[in-house]
This record gives sequence, C-alpha cells and structure tokens, in this order.
Amino acid sequence: MKSKPSGLEGLPSVNTSEFDGVRYLHLGSEWVQGSMKIAKPYEIDLEYVQRMMAWLLFMEPNSIASRHAMQLGLGSGALTKFCNKKLGLQTTAIELNPQVVAACRLWFKLPKDSSTLSVILADAQEVVSHDHWRGQIDALQVDLYDQEAAAPVLDSEDFYKGCQSLLTPEGVMTVNLFGKNSQFEVSLEKIKTAFPKGLVWCFKPTKEGNTVVLAQNHPNTLSRAELESRADHIDKLWGLPAKKWIKVLNPTS
Repeated sequence: MKSKPSGLEGLPSVNTSEFDGVRYLHLGSEWVQGSMKIAKPYEIDLEYVQRMMAWLLFMEPNSIASRHAMQLGLGSGALTKFCNKKLGLQTTAIELNPQVVAACRLWFKLPKDSSTLSVILADAQEVVSHDHWRGQIDALQVDLYDQEAAAPVLDSEDFYKGCQSLLTPEGVMTVNLFGKNSQFEVSLEKIKTAFPKGLVWCFKPTKEGNTVVLAQNHPNTLSRAELESRADHIDKLWGLPAKKWIKVLNPTS
C-alpha cells in the first residue's frame, strides 16, 4: 500500500536540540517528541519508550526474529531502529510528516529503507482502516502527538478497533497516553472496548507523566514465574529494564 497524505503545508516544522550527550526532536515547540543518546544511537533513551517494548514479555523468545513490528508515529525513530537493528525484525513505520522522516535520517541514524525496514508517509487512521496489513502485525506501537502534545492525535474507539484489526492472533499493541488535555480513563475505556475483555494492561505513569497501555489480542496464560523468566531474558539479551516493567505493569479490571 502506498499512500501520501495531503495538506502537508499545515504540518509543524521540525527542529532538534542537544544536552549532555542526548539529541532531542521537537515539532516547533519545547515538547520533546523523541531523543537519542548520540554515543549509542540504537539504544532507547526515554523510559516510556522503553516500556513501549513490553510486548516482548508476551512473545515466545524463540519466535521474536520472525515477528513484524509497526510504529504509528515515527518520533525520533527510537522504536523503529531498535526493532529493526537490535531485534532484527521486519519493521514498518507510519509517519505523516516528511520533515520528521528527513530529520530522523539526518540526525537520528535512521537507516535507509531495505528488505526489512519500510518508512511510509501516510495517515495512521487510513492505515488502520485499510485491509493491507490486517492480521499481519505482531507488535503495534502507537505514539501519535502533535507539536503541543496536548492529547493523542488519534484516540477514538474506531481507531483502536482498527489497531486491533491489524494484529495477528498473538499480537500486542502498546500505546503512549500523555498530554495536558489527555483524559486517561476515557482513552483507556476506548482501548478496553476495542480489545477482548481482560486483556488490557497499564504501566504506572513515568515521572514525566507518560502512561503506556498494553493490549493483547489473545489471552496469555503465563505465570508470574514465567513472566519473570522472560523479563530476565529481555534484560540480558537486549538491555531493556524488563525486570522493572513487571513491577509496574498490571492488568486493568
């Protein structure tokens, strides 16, 4: 599927800043839209972005390399780079703003498209409404904010139902809920309506106020001991703080 959005003239400008060895992405405002440790460009810097990788807890470790990850919202490319370069996954990123893609390639070490990486200029709402990727995505990572970071740009029940439709039977969605106008409980209820009952989990908020929600497409019967074992594996293999995740990740009622 090839899609180029219209009305690009209304999109915000992109700029960067640097402090203490970290480069930040901004959309014409002070709000941070992503970051990168300059000396370690393929690691994930921000805590909430690391938590967006918590779907790894619910995947059989030996199956990871065969999975397909998709990001709705490129940001600084941290998730896209990690999934593609560190995990070796088939990775697709959907981004509306061509300036964000250009900035990621120039300043954030985002690789060129390849047989395993595709960065597509498109509207995320159109993508989740289209048949092209339906039932094909194992890990869907949703982080869609504009320059004001006031609330998620896409946050309707229909949008989350579209997200659910992209997932494989074992697929998992993670979504960042943040913003001064964000109504967390309202957004959470929309996600719970779109996904099977009892399969939505929430992290405790980070100190910056980001709450990552995780939604499964199919029940997982992992015991606490099995989750801890997988967390230890993730920590050791990929350097993600998964053992901390299971202390602050809980199923919703």
